[in-house]
Amino acid sequence: MKHTHARRLDAIEPSIFATMSQLALEHQAVNLGQGFPDFDGPPWIVDAFTDALRSAKNQYAPMPGVQRLRRAVAGYHKTFYDLDWNAESDVTVTAGATESLFSTMMAFLDPGDEVVLFEPYYDSYFANCLLAGAVPVCVTLHAPEFRIDAEELASAISPHTRMIVVNNPHNPTGRMFSGEELAIVAEIARKHDLLVISDEVYEFLTFDDRQHIPFVTLPGMRERTITISSTGKTFGMTGWKIGYAIAVPSLTQAVRTVHQFVTFAVNTPGQHAMAYGLEQLTQYLPEFRALYQRKRDLLYDGLRESTLRAILPEGTYFMMVKLPEGVHDDVHCATRLVTERRVAVIPPSVFYQNSDEGKSLLRLCFAKSDETLREGIQRLQNC
Repeated sequence: MKHTHARRLDAIEPSIFATMSQLALEHQAVNLGQGFPDFDGPPWIVDAFTDALRSAKNQYAPMPGVQRLRRAVAGYHKTFYDLDWNAESDVTVTAGATESLFSTMMAFLDPGDEVVLFEPYYDSYFANCLLAGAVPVCVTLHAPEFRIDAEELASAISPHTRMIVVNNPHNPTGRMFSGEELAIVAEIARKHDLLVISDEVYEFLTFDDRQHIPFVTLPGMRERTITISSTGKTFGMTGWKIGYAIAVPSLTQAVRTVHQFVTFAVNTPGQHAMAYGLEQLTQYLPEFRALYQRKRDLLYDGLRESTLRAILPEGTYFMMVKLPEGVHDDVHCATRLVTERRVAVIPPSVFYQNSDEGKSLLRLCFAKSDETLREGIQRLQNC
């Protein structure tokens, strides 16, 4: 056998999340690394799942997704954002937002196309670009403000640019981009006729009464934006892997062309349960936001007594912290923390290509029980 794998895989490193989670298991560490809750989502969603199981909703779902769920997605976009989507032609249910990202990039990118990513980026973006044969081009969000710079973005555009990926609220920085920053991206997309993937999986994880701005609401963006979100983030059921992509029919058709041969259909009873969940958003969200804002504040306040300087996030369930002055090796620090202090965090330098700023930072996840957070804080205070 000449090759054990396709050459395009050579540039893709093992996921840092898998690496750090494995170390956390080996050292029985408190895991503030990988981004998932260590507690369950609402019990009434589990009840809805059970009801679906017992109602014979256990066969293949329709390829675009269960109609009730697609209608619920379109319904909350109308209720919260005054956006009109056709559930039949505009909404596609996928195996988590991760599959939405993969199917979208495969649907629109040709070898040699360039894709603009804002770094630090979610690592799936970079890997998907490479799998599609595209070239990632990174624009740095400079710490500690992590703002979009108009000149740096403009300088990243070339005749080969095909797409910009926006993640708002932003993982790993916790930023919520302002309307002015999003308008910078929209202007570039219009000027150069670019597609935009808008990853909005943390759209409801916002703090201090901040309001999420769907990218598609900006002038001229409806016809060129694929919006991606996830019920796993909204309801704390990441293991169910139920996400969705929303776009006008011409873009949706391309996404579905890939989706039908990647997963075809997604967890049927879970789709019915999540449809019920989305129908309860108005009643559910105040408690959800209050829970995570309290956890954010618990971690932020607790780190005041440590040598780490926390950057207060505006959204998501991630917090970036600055290492002590003069320390510029996040991988070494993260490894030492998990092996010696038994607390796992993520070294964010792996989410950068152009800048070394990540070497002076760590990323923490506060989607954890209060007991886990307090134990993690205590171990970080003593580091």
